[in-house]
Amino acid sequence: MDTRMQSSDRRNLSLLLIALLALALSENVIADETLKVCAEANNLPFSNDKGEGFENKIAELLAKDLKRSVIYTWQRQGEGFIRKTLGTGACDVVIGVPAQLEGVRTTKPYYRSVYAIVTRKADHLALRSYDDPAWRNLKIGLHTVGSDGANSPPAHALGLHDLGNQVVGYTMWGADGESAPQGDIVKAVADGSIDVAIVWGPFAGYFAKPFGKRLVIRPAPLEPALPYQAFAWDIAAAVRRDDVALQLKLDDSLKRQSVKIKHILKNYDIPVVKLGPVAVKPQALQPEQ
Repeated sequence: MDTRMQSSDRRNLSLLLIALLALALSENVIADETLKVCAEANNLPFSNDKGEGFENKIAELLAKDLKRSVIYTWQRQGEGFIRKTLGTGACDVVIGVPAQLEGVRTTKPYYRSVYAIVTRKADHLALRSYDDPAWRNLKIGLHTVGSDGANSPPAHALGLHDLGNQVVGYTMWGADGESAPQGDIVKAVADGSIDVAIVWGPFAGYFAKPFGKRLVIRPAPLEPALPYQAFAWDIAAAVRRDDVALQLKLDDSLKRQSVKIKHILKNYDIPVVKLGPVAVKPQALQPEQ
């Protein structure tokens, strides 16, 4: 009797182990079939929860290339975005970050954009330097960045030239439920509320497009006195620092799909400039120990 009970227990234990192994394998298969992306649900032209942004399109393209499906976790952009997304394991990848962003592992950059000036064509404003006296008579729109005191490179340049009194601030994120607040600053140029906007290039290109030739987009002037304020950025995808395997897969996919990605950027009127030499981050050389 004791022998039969022990044999039965062993058989039940074996069946349990087999079931657990099958479940684990099933979960791994499911994980391998998805690309978990963290993004902002209301951040056009980059992304929204309707899949209308160009980063949505790139995510879908990469997932298809890797024979996976996209699953989104939505997180409001702003301070702590990476910590709350990749940092918590809520997702596997963020499609667009500065290529030199610390604390993550980034792919090779797949495009480079610049800060841009948006003006009305009828005003014939060149504004090739912050020394131009024309700035003194203009209302200048800038996106407010956040509560941490950080300012954009154009804000630093305008401050250096004592143009702070000319600045009109526009929120980057808007209130909950507000549709595409990032474009309000460009609309303000079109309707005459302000004379010029200096914004990150993708915002300029995408939100100026509906106004056709009424608006002019030019690269924002560099400021030689602020050599460490970057007016152009290489953009890459980001994964967790220890996820070397996914980084390498994404690098290969980005290369294979580079022509289609260029078409996506063009369709969204994203201003791009030529990528320079790739600077390798120290943490990208080897996995975290």
